[in-house]
Amino acid sequence: MKTLLTNAKRLGLSKEMEVCEVLIDGQFIETIAPSIGVEADQVIDCHGNLVFPGFIDVHVHLREPGGKHKETIKTGTEAAARGGYTTICSMPNTNPVPDNTETVKQLLKKINEDAVVRVLPYASITEGLKGETLTNIKELADMGVFAFTDDGVGIQTADYMLQAMKEAAAVGASIVAHCEDNSIVYGGVMHDGKVSKQLNLPGIPSLSESVQIARDVLLAEAAGCHYHVCHVSTKESVRVIRDAKRAGINVTAEVSPHHLLLNEEVISEDDANFKMNPPLRAKEDQEALLAGLLDGTIDFIATDHAPHAVEEKAKGFLGAPFGIVGLETAFPLLYTNLVEAGKITLCQLVEWLTIKPAKVFGLPYGRLAEKAFADITVVDLNKEFLIDKETFRSKGKNTPFHNWKVRGMPILTIIEGKVVYQEEDVYA
Repeated sequence: MKTLLTNAKRLGLSKEMEVCEVLIDGQFIETIAPSIGVEADQVIDCHGNLVFPGFIDVHVHLREPGGKHKETIKTGTEAAARGGYTTICSMPNTNPVPDNTETVKQLLKKINEDAVVRVLPYASITEGLKGETLTNIKELADMGVFAFTDDGVGIQTADYMLQAMKEAAAVGASIVAHCEDNSIVYGGVMHDGKVSKQLNLPGIPSLSESVQIARDVLLAEAAGCHYHVCHVSTKESVRVIRDAKRAGINVTAEVSPHHLLLNEEVISEDDANFKMNPPLRAKEDQEALLAGLLDGTIDFIATDHAPHAVEEKAKGFLGAPFGIVGLETAFPLLYTNLVEAGKITLCQLVEWLTIKPAKVFGLPYGRLAEKAFADITVVDLNKEFLIDKETFRSKGKNTPFHNWKVRGMPILTIIEGKVVYQEEDVYA
């Protein structure tokens, strides 16, 4: 089947917008040209909007199995499609944990049955995410898992992390880390700063993150392993990663939209929609994250989409779980508050959502080019709208961005030539 996208624009080699048409043949892009002029089985008028490669998110929590009241593979991937994402990587903090061949096999089967977009699952580093017994990394890597992580908890002993890195390096796999030294978290629920003191809530020191990154980059150097740092949040972490890269260590890192756009000062009351791990840090940390992204210390952006039930988030900072949703709001928030604000370019934003994560993990996606996979996101940069959590495809409504005014709406998402999301109001 051939599909023709007409009346579209793309970012050209000169970084300027240029008129184009895109001809899709089956799963792949056949031609991109100013005018193609061939008949197709399906013609979609893009109404002058921009076409991008489908977005990639390597840090998503789908909650299934075991947490279907928060999210399912179906609802999470529908949210991804609405947000313009065509490839997402699901974290292993589920029940059961994908820590052996049988649980991974069951997860892959469920993904194949229910996923709307491409889902690449992680396997855990340790059995049950308990940090006590390493999984069979070679066996799980042979099954095609995306990478290995105990996301949600840090690996507490250097010995276990070193062993895991050596085994991962032997099979060409990546170790992806939530960095947190539990011995210096002190029961914190938000950043240890001026706002935690104002609200009389226990704080999480920045050092709990950066000290584990400092340990791990040296372990990765010794093991010869690709080591990727999840959701960097502190200025000290940025400094450690920058120094490690200068030393030639194979370390990469991601930052989440909420850490780029918010800091502790937006928290004025005990509202757990602002509770995430790592927490919103100080303003100087926020500034260091953007600087790190711009200078290449941080490689790309990932949402850390973490849905929870409404009643769970209603328990306040002391009782609610960590995490916010992000798949459906990432692009418009980043476009409006960073691109339109003149802090980054549109080209940079798109690269951080497509080319860069694909390059870091060796994925054959994230390109808008002839013969590439027909993973395409069409975005209306002009229509202004309010973020409304009640319209989310995700089961999770836990967002601090409700009622934010934004532009940059994904209106069409295509994966391997198949339309998986279409904003009907635009095409009516």
